[in-house]
Amino acid sequence: MKDENHIRQKILIVDDEPANIKVLGEMLMYDYQISFASSGPEAIELVKANHPDLLLLDIVMPDMDGYSVCRQLKDDESTEKIPVIFITAKNSEEDEKRGFDLGAVDYITKPFNISLVQARVKTHMELKRHRDFLEWLLEKRTNELEDTKREYIHLFMRGGMLDDSNKNENN
Repeated sequence: MKDENHIRQKILIVDDEPANIKVLGEMLMYDYQISFASSGPEAIELVKANHPDLLLLDIVMPDMDGYSVCRQLKDDESTEKIPVIFITAKNSEEDEKRGFDLGAVDYITKPFNISLVQARVKTHMELKRHRDFLEWLLEKRTNELEDTKREYIHLFMRGGMLDDSNKNENN
């Protein structure tokens, strides 16, 4: 049984085919909090509102393809660090290279193997969790150093004032 206090990581599945969303959602829903979008614009809106931990993104969609979604998210400072895994029927080397060039962390072709998708999702979620922890730790340590620096400056200035007042008293 999962720890009830553990906050489940969030995955956004983006695909215009309801069957793909259903299969992916059902295989991942026990380990992760799942949401879905059926178009690129809807995906961008949901990402900005909910900041998922991972995006499973189809490439071939009407209106806005997955490449455009990925590019837009990677160009936005608030969403650039969200890992994107393309899950697509596009299986040429050029398509895969383009996906990685846009900032995707992985590329899975359809029809996909369920255990392969689960393993790759798990790997990227663990990497995301570790990266988030390291960023938090760095921010915490930086704040501690800044506090120490301010305290040192305060003590140094106070010590300088005491030296000046002692000199004035001796004159």
